[in-house]
Amino acid sequence: MRNAGKRSILGVLVNAVDTEGAEEAVIRAARDKRPLSVSALAVHGLMTAVFDHEQKFRLNQFDLLVPDGQPVRWALNWLHRVELSQRVYGPRLTIRLCERAAAEGLPVYFYGSTPDVLRAMTSNLASQFPGLMIAGAEPSKFRQLSPFEKQQVARRISSSGAGIVFIGLGCPRQEVFVYEFSGLLDMPILAVGAAFPFIAGAIPQAPEWMQNAGLEWLFRLCAEPRRLWQRYLFLNPTYLFLLALQRLGLSEFRTDGQPPKRELLFG
Repeated sequence: MRNAGKRSILGVLVNAVDTEGAEEAVIRAARDKRPLSVSALAVHGLMTAVFDHEQKFRLNQFDLLVPDGQPVRWALNWLHRVELSQRVYGPRLTIRLCERAAAEGLPVYFYGSTPDVLRAMTSNLASQFPGLMIAGAEPSKFRQLSPFEKQQVARRISSSGAGIVFIGLGCPRQEVFVYEFSGLLDMPILAVGAAFPFIAGAIPQAPEWMQNAGLEWLFRLCAEPRRLWQRYLFLNPTYLFLLALQRLGLSEFRTDGQPPKRELLFG
């Protein structure tokens, strides 16, 4: 288990942490009933912050940004020589935390996705971990929330007795949600990417060998070409080019970002 602290990748402060280190940090915060903001960050989420200085500011306020994608782990190793042997895969972290939560009596709450995905996911988790206490499961509204709705969501989560909250709204909406709710909830809040539909069995996961080789993006591109082709065919080469600039010292990537001018209240 390790957490060697934060390192800059293109100005985004990612934790050099493994799965066990991330898991322990979340469980400790849940036991202590204290806030902890977490995101499982892949290339898309990182590059969103490179181009949006307000998003960079948000991400750099997180307590834990874990390297979800293999290319993010490789960048930590290449730029900072931290020698991480594994990525912190959002779906795997979610399942491990649910297993720990079941064992330790920590209720969990899920926010995001659709009612069908939530029903399938919670059913699968309940079957896998019979002791898991699901305090609530609330689908996304797929729009911005009003300030009143935001307070209602925070009250529902707080009054549910949840010890850990998982957010599945898609990038970058889920990171905005965690940033804007972290001051309202005394518990860990995790943005976990595609964990909801993966655990629900709604979309297929890449084979293990493709995940290990950093080719998960190719699998997802083949599965959803119309939705994802611009993301991967533009962002991936740009990511590699900018990493080379950082490694060679040819460009400085600032970490300060720009404080958001207003709340976005995604829900």
